[in-house]
Amino acid sequence: MKIRIALVGDYSPGVIAHQAIPRALELAAAAEGRQVTWDWRHTASIPDTGHELDDFAAVWVVPASPYARPEGALSAIRWARENRRPLLASCGGFQHLLIEFARHCAGIDGADHGETNPAGDRLVVAALACSLVEQEGPIRFSTGSLLRRWYGRDTATEGYHCRYGLNAAYRAQLEAAGLRFTAFDDEGEIRGAELPAAVHPFFVGTLFQSERAALRGEIPPLARALVRAAAESQAARPG
Repeated sequence: MKIRIALVGDYSPGVIAHQAIPRALELAAAAEGRQVTWDWRHTASIPDTGHELDDFAAVWVVPASPYARPEGALSAIRWARENRRPLLASCGGFQHLLIEFARHCAGIDGADHGETNPAGDRLVVAALACSLVEQEGPIRFSTGSLLRRWYGRDTATEGYHCRYGLNAAYRAQLEAAGLRFTAFDDEGEIRGAELPAAVHPFFVGTLFQSERAALRGEIPPLARALVRAAAESQAARPG
């Protein structure tokens, strides 16, 4: 049984994460003993309903924003959340996960991104105090979190390529709506989030790019967890 994963984003061969993600899935599939295929889906190709993704077992909203059509990325995230399909969102994908959840779960109408709409009234995603473009640093995972379980340890060192992240002014509203922030840097700044397993089988976003480990020949824990979740999701679907 082949497992199909949609890679939602605007593919560019020069983007490091786009080079790493196929290799990450190859390594993860081999480790899990699964046959995995993936297809790149440009954000402009994703309709507002997200139903273009119905045949996929899982979705990975990939780095390299601003996207050609941010609403396409948001639709993919909403589709995965509402249909309980496994979703991994990294870097720009994580930023859009925050916006989608803010708009449709936390009641923050008009939640927006400071990069594409700097004059917006509700910038859930805003410029970081310090740029993380091509930076690397330690990550601490919350006890009992899915991220902690998948990594199998309390800390990790990961790389970034971003200048935007969660606007802390909205943290409490997102948490009240059910989103858990479970990855932090040494200063306590948020670097990852997830929904509890009781709410969604696999809904996780990270500001860091865990996929980069594949370029060193290492199996990224989140890619492996996504493949495993996609296999379980596909097996549970009728037909």
